[in-house]
Amino acid sequence: MLTLNKTDLIAASFILNGVPGLEDTQLWISFPFCSMYVVAMDALHKPMYYFLAMLSFTDLVMCSNTIPKALCIFWFHLKDIGFDECLVQMFFIHTFTGMESGVLMLMVGLATFLRGVLLIIPFTFLTKLLPYCGGNILPHTYCDHTSVAKLSCGNVKVNAIYGLMVALLIGGFDILCIIVSYTMILRAVVTLSSADARQKAFNICTAHICAIVFSYTLAFFSFFSHRFGEHTIPPSCHIIVVNIYLLLPPTMNPIVYGVKTKQIRDCVIRILSGSKDAKSYSM
Repeated sequence: MLTLNKTDLIAASFILNGVPGLEDTQLWISFPFCSMYVVAMDALHKPMYYFLAMLSFTDLVMCSNTIPKALCIFWFHLKDIGFDECLVQMFFIHTFTGMESGVLMLMVGLATFLRGVLLIIPFTFLTKLLPYCGGNILPHTYCDHTSVAKLSCGNVKVNAIYGLMVALLIGGFDILCIIVSYTMILRAVVTLSSADARQKAFNICTAHICAIVFSYTLAFFSFFSHRFGEHTIPPSCHIIVVNIYLLLPPTMNPIVYGVKTKQIRDCVIRILSGSKDAKSYSM
């Protein structure tokens, strides 16, 4: 629905259309999404360390901000979303994806949050000020900046330039810092005299690198397919991948970071053996 406000047309609401081209199969698509969301919620509510606590908080917000609405679209066809609600969802999505990037770079928690908020707040205002005189159907399961801006009939050049700048400031800067830090870490690890110490250090580094690969590969696919793959990548493929981008890290991070901890190892052994007490099996 579009309402006229003086000289500009401002969207009162949008219609989230789910996965374009796969409307008849969205019910089946919802089951793996729902399963991953349940696993993520169950695995992340008891973080064991400060780093995992920050990562868990970020992942929980990202999941809970998008997946419940996507499931409402798939199951109940509740596709309508208010303009202000859409902006709020967009703010949290981009803020906490940026925050997760900072956490993976091992920044201080407050610094990652403030960086995300300060960089994403302009997105919200730039998008709110755009005129919307065309359609109001978003071919997506949630509101992201690029998808919403494409519905505007105004000039979105400032939005596009600012979006690229934010991506470079967050993603590019964090990746550069990660490369530099890991180069230094690996140089220090190879100088350790104990083979056991080297093995433990490499295990920790491998777990962290796996989490980084999970997050950044899907994040860059989403970013570049929006800007350069619009006519070559099927919309349904893009929508499914970006939803997996929000679901896979929360699902995999507890496994990647916790598989070597005693608590999780005991839990896995207890499930596999049917025993109530796995202490005798733990290392």
